[in-house]
Amino acid sequence: MFTGLVEGQATVRVLKKEPAGLRLTIAPDRDCFPAADVNIGDSISVCGCCLTVVRVAAEGMDFEAGEETLSRTSLGQLTEGDRINLERSLAVGARLGGHFVQGHIDGVATVDSIDRNQDWIDMWFRLPPELTQLMVPKGSVAVDGISLTLVNVESERFSVALIPHTLDVTTLGQRTVGAFVNIELDILGKYVAKLLSGEGDHSIYSDLGQRN
Repeated sequence: MFTGLVEGQATVRVLKKEPAGLRLTIAPDRDCFPAADVNIGDSISVCGCCLTVVRVAAEGMDFEAGEETLSRTSLGQLTEGDRINLERSLAVGARLGGHFVQGHIDGVATVDSIDRNQDWIDMWFRLPPELTQLMVPKGSVAVDGISLTLVNVESERFSVALIPHTLDVTTLGQRTVGAFVNIELDILGKYVAKLLSGEGDHSIYSDLGQRN
């Protein structure tokens, strides 16, 4: 579980194709958490994707991404030298400054337009309508692992307002029109939509209600 508050950026140093997917070597920036503070088996949000650390070395950390992850996220689009956002998993008792982010990507969006308002940016993203149906203005969304507040929601687009701090400390300040980003919808909204849709067997809820 993550909060969507990015701890820093990193650079993709090596991408190595493997029979079952892709191996990534990532080097955190100096002002990000050092690789020495990470252990093998830790969960790290890599541009919003929850990945497991498989190797730690002086030059950085290694992760493995399977075909399922590569097909559903923007990680398959990465090239060596690309910049990414990093966040370590939420520690028990820590402050939840963003919102509940699982690191399970729902889909990929593209940057549709960038409107500058002095030091701020209004950024629009285009994505499939089945994803925007679970968005509401003033709700939460994770874009490349960044917890953001939805401003406008249309049938196939949504917008967020980015303050200078967010533009400085995350990769969104470097994104251009047409760039791919990972989208994770608010988990609370997904569960509510599931229950209201009438899908699945809800008898367990009736049984619990009768017992209480």
